[in-house]
Amino acid sequence: MIGNKDILLDQAEYRLCENRDERPSGTQIDLLVIHSISLPPGEFGGPWIDDFFMNRLDPDAHPYFREIHQLKVSCHLLIRRDGRLIQYVPLNQRAWHAGISNYCGREQCNDFSIGIELEGADGQPFTEEQYRTLTRATRAIITHFPAIDQSRITSHAAISPGRKTDPGPLFDWSKYLASLNSNLA
Repeated sequence: MIGNKDILLDQAEYRLCENRDERPSGTQIDLLVIHSISLPPGEFGGPWIDDFFMNRLDPDAHPYFREIHQLKVSCHLLIRRDGRLIQYVPLNQRAWHAGISNYCGREQCNDFSIGIELEGADGQPFTEEQYRTLTRATRAIITHFPAIDQSRITSHAAISPGRKTDPGPLFDWSKYLASLNSNLA
């Protein structure tokens, strides 16, 4: 059930994901975490990411899926390779994207963060369309949550060191952060 005060982005396709819950009472949303995902690993397109977040991933469709199909995870937003934006969890609710995590000594980043997944892999550059959509989505998020500024945008790798590497070395942080200050995006 979506409530009247749930924050959905106008430019996103919305798919209601069960892997979400309420944030702890009084929590200020003040962190944006950038991730990347591809299913199967290194492959793009297809229904698999959607199926994963919607708890319907077929463990027999690919050997890797046997390892992950039972996990209950989600993100707020997914940006496909073509720039399409999909929202799974209202921004005001808690998505299950960060797992064991710590940002500046504060644990359980899911409580106070928004998670954006980019369809991608560590060894592949992201598309121009993804950067444009990420910039627009970030600007919209900041409108709703002004405590998130450029100093409060980080990677999954930074909040889960040794456990995660995404969005990987080919994510162009300089380009992305500069685009947030540009009037051209």
